[in-house]
Amino acid sequence: MSATGLHVFDQSTHEANVWLKELENKLHTDDSHLAMAALRASLHALRDRLGSDSAVHLGAQLPTLIRGIYYEGWRIAGAPSKERHKSDFLDHVRAELRGHSELYPERAVRATFELLWDKIDPGEVAKIIEVLPAELRDLWPRLARAD
Repeated sequence: MSATGLHVFDQSTHEANVWLKELENKLHTDDSHLAMAALRASLHALRDRLGSDSAVHLGAQLPTLIRGIYYEGWRIAGAPSKERHKSDFLDHVRAELRGHSELYPERAVRATFELLWDKIDPGEVAKIIEVLPAELRDLWPRLARAD
């Protein structure tokens, strides 16, 4: 029997849970709240760094529920952040991780970027990486980058 009575909701929930479980594995934790915090913080920092066109293209690749988290609080008319250095980007993630001081921002970002590499179209990942400054490209898995 369907949990919600609507297949589309059940499928969306299942897909989001699969993504979160894979992120838990990459973070070496069984804490789904921690995985969700890592995902949200990393996606928000990435979204805020991308221009609106690139951000929308990435959003279209995400499962429905995760797409909602990704767009949460976003203003499309806002200018992208100008973080060019890894430390500034990780500070952005740290601010988004409030309440989860046990999770290192770089660990959260690397695990989330690895998940994106595993789950979305490699061509889309390449486009995202291409628009990022060199220091931020280093946060992606080596296989995703054209070093």
